[in-house]
Amino acid sequence: MIIMSSSIYDSDLKPKTAPPVDHSTQKTIQTIKDVAINIREASSRMRDVVRALRESGVIDELTAAIQEAMIAVRDTTREINETAKELKERGVIKDTATAVEKTVATAREIRESVIDTAQQVSESAPLTGETIRNAATRAKTRTKKST
Repeated sequence: MIIMSSSIYDSDLKPKTAPPVDHSTQKTIQTIKDVAINIREASSRMRDVVRALRESGVIDELTAAIQEAMIAVRDTTREINETAKELKERGVIKDTATAVEKTVATAREIRESVIDTAQQVSESAPLTGETIRNAATRAKTRTKKST
């Protein structure tokens, strides 16, 4: 008859010595243990900080400040919206746009006039220069004749 042990840890199944582990594996195991320790410590510190924040009233103060800022933003947005509507209703926006369009049209007309004037000057300049030279030559000739 075979007697089976009811224990999970049968003495025959337990390793008598730890299996050999290389140095790299040992470093990895130690790093994982250190990470686990750091997580526990950070969690504990985080609980302490949250508790201190709650007890100090900072969270309530921060929440109230954010609420006030949001109300100010909402009010400012409403004022800007109302001002834009008023400007639109009074026709200021349309009038401004019309004035800009007229200014652009006038600027184009001025540009065309300047271009035309410049072309006329360049076309007539050689003639004007020649006329002045001829007049000067005639004046010199008259002056020589009268002396």
